[in-house]
Amino acid sequence: MNLVLLADSFAQGSQMVQETATEIIPLPPEYILPAIVLVIVTIFIFFFLKKIIVNSVLGVVALLVANFIFDMQLPWLSSIVVSIIFGPAGVGVMIVLRIFGVPL
Repeated sequence: MNLVLLADSFAQGSQMVQETATEIIPLPPEYILPAIVLVIVTIFIFFFLKKIIVNSVLGVVALLVANFIFDMQLPWLSSIVVSIIFGPAGVGVMIVLRIFGVPL
């Protein structure tokens, strides 16, 4: 008999928790899963883009070092675009092209 009363009080308690949860969270439960998916996608994109941003910054630093320290005289607009997109590898290719006399 005690188990029946225990199950009944548990059911009443869980109903009260559900009512309280819907008062605290005013959104329908169907919105929670897409919200969690969007947070996961945002975190994934952030970690992916962090590498791209670091590569772009290193490319601009390499461009500045090539132009000011080694006096390579690379054209500004095209070399900035290449260094942002391809990073240090793009600046290296532009330096090699400049050494071989290819007009940039």
